[in-house]
Amino acid sequence: MNNNRNIVLLGSGESGVGAAILAQKQGYGVFVSDFGTIKEVYKLELNKRNIEFEEGQHSEEKILAADIIIKSPGIPDKAPIIKKIKEKQIEIISEIEFAYRFTKAKIIAITGSNGKTTTTSLVYHILKNAGLNVGLGGNIGDSFAKQVAEEDKEYFVLEISSFQLDNCTTFKPHIAILTNITEDHLDRYDYKFENYISSKFSIAKNQTEDDFFIYCLDDEVSKKYLNQFDIKAKLIPFSYYQKLEEGGYIEDKNLIININKNKFTMPTNELALQGIHNTYNSLAAGIGAKLFNVRNEKIRDSFQDFKSLEHRLEFVATVKGVDFINDSKATNVNSTWYALESMIKPTVLILGGVDKGNDYTLIKDLVKEKVKAIICLGKDNEALHQAFANEVGYIVDTQSMEQAVNMAYNIAEKEEVVLLSPCCASFDLFENYEDRGRQFKRNVLNL
Repeated sequence: MNNNRNIVLLGSGESGVGAAILAQKQGYGVFVSDFGTIKEVYKLELNKRNIEFEEGQHSEEKILAADIIIKSPGIPDKAPIIKKIKEKQIEIISEIEFAYRFTKAKIIAITGSNGKTTTTSLVYHILKNAGLNVGLGGNIGDSFAKQVAEEDKEYFVLEISSFQLDNCTTFKPHIAILTNITEDHLDRYDYKFENYISSKFSIAKNQTEDDFFIYCLDDEVSKKYLNQFDIKAKLIPFSYYQKLEEGGYIEDKNLIININKNKFTMPTNELALQGIHNTYNSLAAGIGAKLFNVRNEKIRDSFQDFKSLEHRLEFVATVKGVDFINDSKATNVNSTWYALESMIKPTVLILGGVDKGNDYTLIKDLVKEKVKAIICLGKDNEALHQAFANEVGYIVDTQSMEQAVNMAYNIAEKEEVVLLSPCCASFDLFENYEDRGRQFKRNVLNL
């Protein structure tokens, strides 16, 4: 027990409240501080447990008296309170790091710029189907810390963002998956791509020779930087284009995973998740499952009956011959590239939000080839106009989801698609990408 030590939680979302519950269980003095408003559901949780909290302010005297600070991943290092904490040299960790210190579970952790939510969900689905005692956490599911406090598991599947990795010191997954790396969140990394790359690769920094690091051989950034980091884990690649002695690959329209000369083969047209981007996700997830000795038939069953995720290329409805697809989780250029790559009908594209230093040239060719019109949805659309004005016949600004959906519907014709794949963060007009996606679906169903 840690009765003489105090922990302060900065941020009161799922991860912050979960960490507060675990800290209390471990005997720490606990205080939750949120500069914004604490949601009612979390206030009830804190009150029920007699955990002290504040909202709308940060009481510096109390915060700077802490032995450990657990920081919400949404709080940037340049926030004034974080600078003061660092000046006092108080340890700052993430909820992931804190929960890891109190579990003996085997962990498979997934990071990457794109595909990590789908890959994480698919790994969890496979392990659950295989009968393992497994939890789902990180950026998805319930708080990792709360699960460790109340119902610790033998296995955890965790989706980990770069922000969470930045505040990990001892966290060591048995299996780490890096899906890919593209320019994202550069506003949090001094607009230096190398800083963001280092953050992603740090998922492997504590791994040993007994652990595994799964990566995409087709991803140029991952391949280029792989040897610049001291990765001690066993490297296992996956590729869409290259046959591999060990790892996962595609050959003759079959998905093949070969681990320790134990081969899994399945026709790609039998996968529930279609498209090249989803094939990568399936390869990564399948390798992870094989490393946990899941039987081939369980992997095959799971690949066939997996349901695609909300807000990730989610079919919403067909209205008078026009298909509406919700890809609100596409918060960067690479995600939108994957979405456009999978479109086979002429597309009206809804784009926009908070630009995180996006390089739109990456999708210009696909926009020119597949997009007939762009609906800009955001407070500042100047960068989108500059990037695409010459690539499409029609580009227009809107200031609400209702307006965007109605405009797209008026432009789209029968046998065409309206795709919400914003390329940007959502915080200018929406609470988060989930709010943006749900507003899109609601307005589509109101047509």
